[in-house]
Amino acid sequence: MSAAEFRRWYWLKEELLVFARTQGIPASGSKEILGERIAALLGGKPLPAVPAPAGRKDRVHRLVPPLTIHTVIPAGHPCSQVLREFFVNALGPGFRFDAPMREFFAGNDGTATMGAALDHWHATRGEAPRPIGKQFELNRFSREWHAANPSGSREQMLAAWQVHRSLPVDQRT
Repeated sequence: MSAAEFRRWYWLKEELLVFARTQGIPASGSKEILGERIAALLGGKPLPAVPAPAGRKDRVHRLVPPLTIHTVIPAGHPCSQVLREFFVNALGPGFRFDAPMREFFAGNDGTATMGAALDHWHATRGEAPRPIGKQFELNRFSREWHAANPSGSREQMLAAWQVHRSLPVDQRT
């Protein structure tokens, strides 16, 4: 397969990992990085440099229930199931760690409280949906499909995705 033909198709990360391992090329990194390495291999070009592994992060104090609006969130605290439970209880089952909330936690310097996180959630609800990154093709397809088919089910969307995915990139509508 040529690099150009490889790029015409949608690949799952798992498929890229298997191919990389069978070819003896580094299988670390994002889906996009793996795709670049494989395309380089197929095109007879030098492989892109493998980024150095990220430094080991210091252990972050993890929050444990019960959480209140006064609970201070440690810097570097991940979007965890403990936090999700707090937000679902406070905001309802529709809560998701969307981009604005992930950014809130990533930017927290260790002084923010759960109350501030709730305020941030409410303040960012009127924002238009953000673009979905190129590497998240299923997510982009799902958003567009549900916008065009508001009463469609998840199963219908997934069936449409299978048809979409089976086509080369240049033949998709």
